[in-house]
Amino acid sequence: MEKFDAVVIGDANVDLVVVGCNQIPQPGQEIFVDNMMMHVGGGAALFTIALAKLGLDVAFDGVLGDDGYGHYIRDRFAGYGIDTRMIRTSETSRTGITIAINPEQDRSFITYVGSNAEMHVEELDLAQIALGKHVHVTGYRGRRNHIEFVEMAKRLKEAGVTLSCDVGWDDTGEWYSGIFELMPYVDVFLMNETEALHYTGLEQIDESLSYMSRFCRHIVVKLGPKGAAAMKDGLQTSSPGFSVAVIDTTGAGDSFNAGYMYGFLTGLDVETCLLYGNVCGALSVGAYGGSTGTPDRVGLETFIKQNR
Repeated sequence: MEKFDAVVIGDANVDLVVVGCNQIPQPGQEIFVDNMMMHVGGGAALFTIALAKLGLDVAFDGVLGDDGYGHYIRDRFAGYGIDTRMIRTSETSRTGITIAINPEQDRSFITYVGSNAEMHVEELDLAQIALGKHVHVTGYRGRRNHIEFVEMAKRLKEAGVTLSCDVGWDDTGEWYSGIFELMPYVDVFLMNETEALHYTGLEQIDESLSYMSRFCRHIVVKLGPKGAAAMKDGLQTSSPGFSVAVIDTTGAGDSFNAGYMYGFLTGLDVETCLLYGNVCGALSVGAYGGSTGTPDRVGLETFIKQNR
């Protein structure tokens, strides 16, 4: 297998998007909505598609069911030139599904985790994954897989790859402090504002960035419509967001990650990485589906020329 620009490890599912659903039907009741559509979902999958659309050679490592939804995701990946040979097929679970209700307002979700539950970092073929010049990992779950996650990060670093991680929401509410043991092995550590404040126990992003910089030399925090901020080698850089019409915020953070990491992997400075991330996040929210609105390189550059 050839060397990839990046290998992405994590979740993939289908998103069934329900548009214009303003109430949940009562037992025996039927309601009609404006539209229903299906898209690829899952943070890692959305990041992968967004990075591929920007022109990088990307492979995905995850677990899918041997069903129509699993084949749909594989086909969509292939359409973007994403290598799917590392994807494993579950023998027991169907592909995960999320129903996103009324995504243009206060979104509600119904989720079947499905085959994503079979993603265990201790079972990954790290020699194969190290075919990536860079590896992006998701799925950190605090105490539940901390030891395995740190061991994976150590081994990947020993293999000579650069590593990025989006830590994601802690659904246990613990915000496990062991994350600071993981940070030193990660070249770019990404999270959103709420996650950063929870993990550090601080009230201001500037304070949180400063604290986390003791453990990782390159931290990036997404601030939603306010943009994003990064701390690299003790130097903080901030970049404002863009004012755009919002249709669906699904995948905006993953699109930001892809824009930022595209800049990082092509050797650009932090200020430009933040700009690329903010543009990708802004364009993402302009269409239904987590990857529909994400730009290719031409779209990225065109938006920048028109909005700076």
